[in-house]
Amino acid sequence: MIMASSPILNVLEESQVSPPAATVGNRVLPLTYFDFLWLRQPPIHYLFFYDLPITQTQFLQTTVPDLKHSLSITLQHFFPFAGRLTVFTASDQKPEISYVEGDSVSVTFAECNLDFKKLTGNQPRDCGMFYHLVPQLGQPDKTSDSTKIPVFSVQVTLFPNSGISIGMTNHHCLGDASTRFCFLNAWTSISRSGTEESFLSNGTLPFYDRVIKNLKLEESYLKYAKVEGFKDEYEPPNLCGPTDKVRATFILPRSVLNRLKKLVSIQHPTLAYVSSFTVACAYMWSCIASTQEDQLQLFGFTIDCRARMSPPIPTSYFGNCVGGCVAMDRTTRLTGKDGFVTAAKLIGESLHKTLTDKDGIVKEIESFGELFSNGIPTSMIGVAGTPKLKFYDMDFGWGKPKKIETISIDYNGSISMNACKEKNEDLEIGVCLPITEMESAVRIFEVGLEEYI
Repeated sequence: MIMASSPILNVLEESQVSPPAATVGNRVLPLTYFDFLWLRQPPIHYLFFYDLPITQTQFLQTTVPDLKHSLSITLQHFFPFAGRLTVFTASDQKPEISYVEGDSVSVTFAECNLDFKKLTGNQPRDCGMFYHLVPQLGQPDKTSDSTKIPVFSVQVTLFPNSGISIGMTNHHCLGDASTRFCFLNAWTSISRSGTEESFLSNGTLPFYDRVIKNLKLEESYLKYAKVEGFKDEYEPPNLCGPTDKVRATFILPRSVLNRLKKLVSIQHPTLAYVSSFTVACAYMWSCIASTQEDQLQLFGFTIDCRARMSPPIPTSYFGNCVGGCVAMDRTTRLTGKDGFVTAAKLIGESLHKTLTDKDGIVKEIESFGELFSNGIPTSMIGVAGTPKLKFYDMDFGWGKPKKIETISIDYNGSISMNACKEKNEDLEIGVCLPITEMESAVRIFEVGLEEYI
């Protein structure tokens, strides 16, 4: 007789968490052209793992109520997280995030029988395992006038006597990494203390004023986002297994980064941008490109524009405020030691051109014909996250995270980047690839470091 295997995930409680009653009221947050770019993009999924050896009883009696209470207080100050992205039927009404008194965030509490130690390792691991731990956004609410889409959800998963994970999903229109960082900084501060007093004394409240205004750019970005027809077609995509992809974490220590920078500077002494970020991106681009057949490769990442706007806007500005930077070349020019140096040169030159452009960092969307004048790339790699934001400092009261994973890189072949937990000057890079490509990438990564430095 064959015994049925136990389910991987057991849902213990499903809740709706709102800000405290009568603390927010009905609010509307207009979107800007920076937000329009993300209307059709997949949601962001991220996971924080914490060592917390507790039982299910302790989890339900203490952890669950504490997290719901602290989240509710946090939403009082970050109301858009409990709101809805509203896309209107009328073409003259621009999308916005609206909050109506009583709106809430879906929070799921569950128990999982997967191996906590394996999930939090750096070795290649089945991507499908992680999909059980991140929540999906709720379904759109469609009427004749508009479509309303939830923008944030949470799943807290217990691994009995080992730890917990906090999985979060947000629509990219809600905000960029800086906005998520401010929200999590507030939530963790309130969770640690049990009240908002410490956060209000030492934290930073979000800046909601819509100081980013440019009608010409709004029209350009909305056209690019193809909003027309959006209301009838939108369904939040889901990540689901099984999959042939695995995720692995690559560590580049400060000593290695310095030697990589020296290697690039010797060959290109006039290159303006030879930072740790530049060489880390270049090295990973070269490693991944080396696993693929010859094709046109694109590497892209975002730049925080808050300090680069004219005039500059507060770092606590709520929403998206990032510009893009891209580099392209063929696979054959990106492989090996020379390929790494070429990749660093391309990324550095692109950064320099973007940051010193006399017309500013924010422009109208280029047509695909202009952007891809040398051909349409068949491989595209982006970067999720930034080492400038110390996400490993997010302590809910159980210490720093044991591991952070950006699950949404699985949608589009991006890589993730964070400052390491123990040493902020070291970089932690998350990569998702098919199994055979990952095996090659790991080998190329390790051999390259031995040969180059």
